Amino acid sequence: MSSTVASHSVRSADGTLIAYDRSGDRPALILVRRRGTIADSAPFGGLARLLSREFSVYTYDRRGRGQSTDTKPYAPDREVEDLAALIAEAGGSANLYGYSSGALLALRAAAHGLAINRMAVLEPPLQVDEAERPDPLTNELATLVSERRNGDAVEHFHRSIGVPAEFVAEI
Repeated sequence: MSSTVASHSVRSADGTLIAYDRSGDRPALILVRRRGTIADSAPFGGLARLLSREFSVYTYDRRGRGQSTDTKPYAPDREVEDLAALIAEAGGSANLYGYSSGALLALRAAAHGLAINRMAVLEPPLQVDEAERPDPLTNELATLVSERRNGDAVEHFHRSIGVPAEFVAEI
């Protein structure tokens, strides 16, 4: 959606405009991306095309990204409200596929009782045991964020998990 005009939009409970596209004409499936991406970016572009054979695939710009607006202050529950608005737009219930922080958002939406038929989550960034000491990468990222070096933190994270340099530059 960053390079084209979104086909549709819906208003969230707080008035935020959520831009989305829909492809296919079957049961609704909403793709919930990680926070830093927009609707027409990888990895979901090709996935949406493939899934639209079996689903009505909704791809959307999360609040404050792409063509979606934002309302301050940020709160994760507002993003749940965004999903609720999309689910209502999709006919009242939907399937969710969440990736990374989008997986956490999908889980949060399910915990809030949204009308989710089925859900798949990929790589939710969860810490399994809170008693465990954070790994060195977590400490390094926390230091960068506390120093307000968010861009450096994003770059360091992606390099640390093996994302090729040319993709890190695009991020």
